[in-house]
Amino acid sequence: MTSDDEVVQALGDHLKNVKIGMLHLFIQHTSAAITLNENYDPDVRTDMDRALDKIVPESFDWLHTDEGPDDSVSHLKTTLVGPSLQIPIGNGKLLLGTWQGITLCEFRHHPHSRRIVATIM
Repeated sequence: MTSDDEVVQALGDHLKNVKIGMLHLFIQHTSAAITLNENYDPDVRTDMDRALDKIVPESFDWLHTDEGPDDSVSHLKTTLVGPSLQIPIGNGKLLLGTWQGITLCEFRHHPHSRRIVATIM
């Protein structure tokens, strides 16, 4: 899971120098997604995972399983959650709500290395 602090640290001075702007985050993968969600209670993430498992069950008769039983499942979950975020910036800080946090959603059974492109406008 990616934290807001990790994103801010990775952006360094690029973020600190922005008075008013927008941060666009884009994950370059089809089996992981990025979203905003509550970052205080870890049960929120568990509930999200459980709900997505119910909506997109691995037990369905998937055709695309070249990389394992989580192949099509992970692609469909990524489509539902989405590959990108836009977050406003003000005075060098991400303008997130009190409980909002950046969440990287890994949908494979085994974690993979992931790349996120960050663009400041």
